Amino acid sequence: MSFVLTIDGPAAAGKSTTARAVAEKLGLLYVDTGALYRALALKVLEQGVDPAEGLDLARLLDETRLELVGAPDHPSVWLDGVDVSARIRTPEVSEMSSRVAALPSVRQWLVAIQRRLRERGPLVAEGRDLGTVVFPDAELKIFLDADPAARAERRYQELRARGLAVTQEQVGEDVERRDARDRTRAQSPLAPARDAVVIDTTGMSLEAQIEAVTRAALEHPHFAGR
Repeated sequence: MSFVLTIDGPAAAGKSTTARAVAEKLGLLYVDTGALYRALALKVLEQGVDPAEGLDLARLLDETRLELVGAPDHPSVWLDGVDVSARIRTPEVSEMSSRVAALPSVRQWLVAIQRRLRERGPLVAEGRDLGTVVFPDAELKIFLDADPAARAERRYQELRARGLAVTQEQVGEDVERRDARDRTRAQSPLAPARDAVVIDTTGMSLEAQIEAVTRAALEHPHFAGR
């Protein structure tokens, strides 16, 4: 049975944590599409490639292999045969991933990779254009949102917990910059699918957020019949 649950939304809306928990609860494959963009961004940074240089970027894409492996509670992303999961969660990689994600050639390349993951069975995938572009025929589409201040505070606490030296002002500016870039890019701008269930998580606990998405899946007729 093919059941696809997509969870889209802006930066720091709680997509990754929610998607992992829901996938584990429901026994679905967890697909972190943001990790794929981040892994590519890491390679761009480490090789000193200017993403604006089309030929250099095309060459890099041709020689890059990306994979997602592991259980929902311990997923990992592999770049050219190396696990880079611990190296892709920095502000620098986050900023570059937003830049490369705005490029049509990158999005087309990664859409093909993401769609192939459907062959591995029922899944929950989180990102920014999954319900609108990657899996427009998904059985259930969720769009998580929250006001910018709440999302900036969540990202700040997350980065501080990892031991990164950041300020609230820096994180707030980063969230605003990513929002503007994601919502206004020419290809696949961030927006809820017409048939998405929109959940405003401002003021919601993480547990309530996970419960709301899990309940929506369990109540869906296609999932109930699997």
